[in-house]
Amino acid sequence: MSSTYSGHIRLKPVHHHSAPWPYIADPTTGKPLIRMQCEAKNLGPSSGPNRLRDLCTFCTISLDQEEVYRTKVYEKSVSPFYGEDFYFEIPRPFQCLSFYVYAKSMFQIRDLPIGKVAIRKEDLYKYCGKENWFQLQPVDPHSEVQGKVHLEMKLNELITENGSICQQLVVQIIACQGLPLISGQNCDPYATVTLVGSDQKKTKVKKKTSDPQFDETFHFEVTRSSSYKGRSHFHVEEEDIEKLEIKVELWNNGNLAQDVFLGETRVSVKILRSDNAHKAWYLLQPKGNGTKSKPDDLGSLRLKVTYTEDNVLPSPCYMALRNLMLKSPDVKPISASAAHVLGDICRESVGYDALLPVVRLLLHHNRLLPFLTSVAALELENTQFKANTIFRGNSLATRCIDDMMKIVGKSYLTVTLKPVLNEIFESNKTCEIDPVKLKEGDNVEVNKENLQGYVHKVFTSITQSSSSCPPLMCDVFRSLRQLASKRFPADPHVQYSAVSSFIFLRFFAVAVLSPHTFQLRTHHPDPEISRTLTLISKTIQSLGSWGSLSKNKLVRQLLVRRCAEGTKLRCVHVIFNREVHKRAQGRKRLGKKNFKKRWLRVTNQELSYHKQKGKEALCVIPVKNILGVEKLEESAFNRKNMFQVIHSEKPLYVQAGNCVETNSWIEVLSQVSRCNPGRLSTFHPSAYVGGSWLCCTETNESTPGCKPCTATLLANIQLDIDCDRETERIFSFFSSSRSRLQKMEDACAGMSVYLGQQEECSAFTIQDPKETFRTIKELGEVLDDLQAHHDSKGALTDEPGTM
Repeated sequence: MSSTYSGHIRLKPVHHHSAPWPYIADPTTGKPLIRMQCEAKNLGPSSGPNRLRDLCTFCTISLDQEEVYRTKVYEKSVSPFYGEDFYFEIPRPFQCLSFYVYAKSMFQIRDLPIGKVAIRKEDLYKYCGKENWFQLQPVDPHSEVQGKVHLEMKLNELITENGSICQQLVVQIIACQGLPLISGQNCDPYATVTLVGSDQKKTKVKKKTSDPQFDETFHFEVTRSSSYKGRSHFHVEEEDIEKLEIKVELWNNGNLAQDVFLGETRVSVKILRSDNAHKAWYLLQPKGNGTKSKPDDLGSLRLKVTYTEDNVLPSPCYMALRNLMLKSPDVKPISASAAHVLGDICRESVGYDALLPVVRLLLHHNRLLPFLTSVAALELENTQFKANTIFRGNSLATRCIDDMMKIVGKSYLTVTLKPVLNEIFESNKTCEIDPVKLKEGDNVEVNKENLQGYVHKVFTSITQSSSSCPPLMCDVFRSLRQLASKRFPADPHVQYSAVSSFIFLRFFAVAVLSPHTFQLRTHHPDPEISRTLTLISKTIQSLGSWGSLSKNKLVRQLLVRRCAEGTKLRCVHVIFNREVHKRAQGRKRLGKKNFKKRWLRVTNQELSYHKQKGKEALCVIPVKNILGVEKLEESAFNRKNMFQVIHSEKPLYVQAGNCVETNSWIEVLSQVSRCNPGRLSTFHPSAYVGGSWLCCTETNESTPGCKPCTATLLANIQLDIDCDRETERIFSFFSSSRSRLQKMEDACAGMSVYLGQQEECSAFTIQDPKETFRTIKELGEVLDDLQAHHDSKGALTDEPGTM
């Protein structure tokens, strides 16, 4: 089982038998997500010379001790508002989701930590769906821990030379996992073992690893014998043995510097009461288990967290429900389909949020277009009045099409809007034209000219982007246009209005207004830029209005082109770029100097690295030459967060900034290259060093890989969709609305028996009560069967001391 998280912060864990790690999910892409909306107040010590009135502050998000994102710097305020959206996958287990507040230092080498909020994974559910103020806690090195240790304890009886019997406690330190990075690199860990009253014992130091294998055993005699000579032999009455406690501490060997505490765990000997042997993993804890005196008033941080948890079962368990959902586009009428029934029964509780996993599931299986066509036809059929009102409300059809556009249209928005949005953010020209909101010294004519210039650039970019529109969006818009013309044949403009409702009002205008939500910008805009974006967005919305469509021939031509068949992207656009460490391709095989800091950049046509951002490329790899993109084992170079780009020459080995960026690079590069001919089916998960592959010990560098490559999906749908997870989400929505499902079943039965009885049916869309009743009965059987699978598996636990 595995875990997913989403929210405001929105955190949705998903437990997966086949992939045991947590991740956080984006509500539009289904990708894991942290969405952070927070503010701070009264930052810094409550009094004294260290009051942070004149310092700039920022906030970071960390998984345990690994920083994955940070907000922009907030200027000179002790009560800043951080409004940020971060979407990312968590590709490894974690203990704490932490938020650190820092003061930006102008003169010191390092930024000054003000305080932190750390929420343990198992406590996230406590803050579900509501805003909470958290008191900032001091940033104490002894409380910054992560990882776990594998221990085995035994209690043996020994017969001494004179025939007396003593008891001996045997403690084996087997291994650790997930220890933190130290200064960005793997640590040099060792463990100490202490039994109350005895000498401390120590393992050997393991070099450059976060997952050390110790396999060292230590012995403690816990009752006096005639051989008593030193502190490793001490007297404890037999009945007091259960009061003893083993303490295991993990440290990083600092060589010439001070050793760094990595965490500890304490295990009572009484755990051996029923069995003379105990073997278990234990989560590392802060020193003294995190107990501390009351801290100074460091301020508070307001966070909003939503947390749900799903247990994802083996794939065969979902076959019946998945097949039932995939049949939905073929059911007549569409309102009797399982997908439509789900939207109907969940409308009051979660709106149409329950439809996102349905959209993703149908999209993955290439069944989304017929479903969208059917639900759009149903909505048009129910539109009784003016044609200019079609697709303007929040309905099942509009929500499904919205979700589709956000999923498949991300690259389209990047191509169309990102360059002009970057210009708006960087030039920061004033565009206020409301006389009431003008500042002193503003010139309304200059502002109007600035606004017109921005609107012209945005509109020009949209009109010239036809070739970039995803094929699925083109197919849906063409279908909408045909349906609208058929429903209102006397209205010449309705075919354009049906498309403009989505392309302008629900897609481009929304993306301009909130570019951070679509990953077009990293941070929220400041108030002045936000106002500019609002004015531009309103103008874009007006382009889709009924009046504009009837007067503006250019807009109509644009909509016709959007309905035409999509073609491949012709323009070059940057998809992703970050600073990384790249292994040099020269003769040196080992050593820190063999990794150099570089700016890595990928477009839809090439991957290149540069000495610095904006500098000339040092190396260019055409996307068409990429044969595979895979993770690299940590042991290859004793570095975390490594991945490899396999192409026609030597593999490119890259270390990303953190685990989240590693996954982003692999995802992006896999997407742009998945159509390439000659993609590999196997790869080497480690490096070729010292004349052999470290993974399989083969000496021939050209030997085919020893591990299957990660499966790729259809190139026209560049998404990594976990169908089991999506089906589990569908199951959870059905399960939480079983009472509504029963009411809908009763309504169908009532309509069949008592024709014309409508009162209890008004909450549902029931066109054919018999067909709908049949679907609901089948759903009930499938849901009961899936619930039985969940009950038989039971809940997973990650408690300390579990086997």
